[in-house]
Amino acid sequence: MREVPYILFFLLILSSCSEDGQLEQKFQEGTFSGTFQRDLGDSEIANITLTFDGNRWSGFGDYPKYPALCKGTYAIDGKKITFQNECPWTAEFDWTLILSGEYKLTKTGSSLEFSRDYRSATSDKYIDLYRLIKD
Repeated sequence: MREVPYILFFLLILSSCSEDGQLEQKFQEGTFSGTFQRDLGDSEIANITLTFDGNRWSGFGDYPKYPALCKGTYAIDGKKITFQNECPWTAEFDWTLILSGEYKLTKTGSSLEFSRDYRSATSDKYIDLYRLIKD
């Protein structure tokens, strides 16, 4: 009878741990097409394509360096996706447009969305939003 609370506790921990891995398990490799927008009010919307293969990604868009896509690696941890960009970049553009670093990740069916929020308590900057659908 004393074992019942321990078993229930163990099952609770086990079920909460599996949520973090669910997005990783549901993430499908392949090619995704969609849009990128830096939310600054009336900002441009770029058409982009990203391909995920293993832990590698590559991409391109219809505007040069908006966003700055190329190739690199990625890792998913819970509801976060972290990109490493392997390409050299010149200095004449805003480097926050390079797909690199940590983003909030949402996956629904064949749709993939990730975003980075640059706003803070002292700054009203912008949000980068990638919306993609699996080809």
